Amino acid sequence: MRFAALGGAARALLPLLLLAFATLAHAGGATPDVRLYVLDCGRLDIRDLRMFDDSGALDGKSGTMSVPCFLIRHPKGTLLWDTGLGDAIADLPGGVELAPGIRATVRVKLVDQLRTLGLKPVDIDYLAFSHWHEDHTGNANLFGKATWILQRRELVAATGHTPPPFESLAPVAAWCHARKRIIDGDADVFGDGSVRILSMPGHTPGHQVLEVRLPQAGTVLLAGDLYHSRENRQFRRVPRINTDRAATLASMARFEAIARRTHARVVIPHDPRDVAALPSFPAYLH
Repeated sequence: MRFAALGGAARALLPLLLLAFATLAHAGGATPDVRLYVLDCGRLDIRDLRMFDDSGALDGKSGTMSVPCFLIRHPKGTLLWDTGLGDAIADLPGGVELAPGIRATVRVKLVDQLRTLGLKPVDIDYLAFSHWHEDHTGNANLFGKATWILQRRELVAATGHTPPPFESLAPVAAWCHARKRIIDGDADVFGDGSVRILSMPGHTPGHQVLEVRLPQAGTVLLAGDLYHSRENRQFRRVPRINTDRAATLASMARFEAIARRTHARVVIPHDPRDVAALPSFPAYLH
């Protein structure tokens, strides 16, 4: 269309037409400029993986699990998803034994990786977790200035009088005084559908998954501890340590339906192969 050829009345309407086109594009699912970074937040070496499958298929087998954190940069702010094992472990030669047969090591500190991006802990706008196990909350108290997005069922279970097998709440003590957004079920972090927290209970009462819609890479699903490896996903293995077997299987069914519908790239954070397939920090998925 040649704008110069338009009459005066048509030219006057042009800004309104452009606004209408922009509105339609947004309604049609235009994705904002979102970036997904994967940060190295530790490693777990496990002598016996039996706790991760109640069928006995993993009994006596050893393995290594990656422990990443994820930073999402959005035009409306930054979200840190999980905070890893804890930077203090990086100062311990050989790491630390979290439990008999489970050794945790941290190669590089989370704060140093944030610094590479020009960020300090106080610059993080939102903090959320797949769940409150210690390999996902180790650095949480560094982010007391952020808004903590907390699943109510997880919070109640972790802080109640008779909680399931949660660790000490000391690593997440900052939640008491931080700004909080308490959610019940799914939540849209930035209000535009690009970053969504999806309730997937079973591993813990308030376990959740993160769905990120990227401009070029499409939809990415960060599975949390719904699965601990590709094989656990393939065979729908339910860990012995999960709080609710039926809820786990229901969450797996929902997760797979969403993955099929959105043609999502599934990332199992504890599987080193999935983490290695992501762009190496400080590169990002876009």
